[in-house]
Amino acid sequence: MYDIAIIGAGPAGASAALFAAKAGKKTLLVDNDKSMTKRAWIENHYGVAEITGPDMVDIGKKQATKFGAELVTATVTNVVKKEQGFTVETEEQGSFEAAHVILATGALTALAEAIGVATTEGKEPRIKTVFQTDASGKTTIPGIWAAGTCAGVSVHSIITAGDGAKVAINVISEINGERYVDHDVLKTN
Repeated sequence: MYDIAIIGAGPAGASAALFAAKAGKKTLLVDNDKSMTKRAWIENHYGVAEITGPDMVDIGKKQATKFGAELVTATVTNVVKKEQGFTVETEEQGSFEAAHVILATGALTALAEAIGVATTEGKEPRIKTVFQTDASGKTTIPGIWAAGTCAGVSVHSIITAGDGAKVAINVISEINGERYVDHDVLKTN
C-alpha cells in the first residue's frame, strides 16, 4: 500500500509527489498527460528565467521520481474508500492501494464529483468548479485532499506548485503525527 497517491502530475501534483517521496513516504503519482501547463509558456515563475510548460512538467516528474515517487501514466477512473485507505482504479494500469489521496487534477473535476467530493463554484476565469477544501487541503471525504487549481487556487504554475507542496506537507504531518518541515542546507567545503 502507498502512503500517498497523487492524481495529476502538473505543478501541484508533481510538487506534492516530490515532497512526499523526499519525506520517505511511499508515493504514487498517476498522470494522464493532459496537464494544462503543457500548453504554457512561462516567464513569471520565480527562479526560472523562462521555460516551456512541457519542459516544466517533465522536470517536475523527474524531480518526484528522483526521490522515489513511482510514476504511472494512466487515467484514474475511480477512487473507492476501503476500511483502511483507498483503492485508486485506473483505465490502463489496474488499481493501487493508498492510505491518502491527493487530487491535483487541474481544471478537471469529474472524477472527484463521481467519488462524492463536494464542489463549489470556481473563482478563476474559465474554472467553473473546484473542490471544497479547508485551509490544509482536506476535502469533504477524510483521507482525500486536493491541491492546485482543482482546490480553488490561482491557475498560475508557481501558485499551484506551492499549493501542492503545502498540501503534501500537511498530509505528511498528519501521517507522522507532528509537523513536518523539509529544509535543504547548502553544503560548504
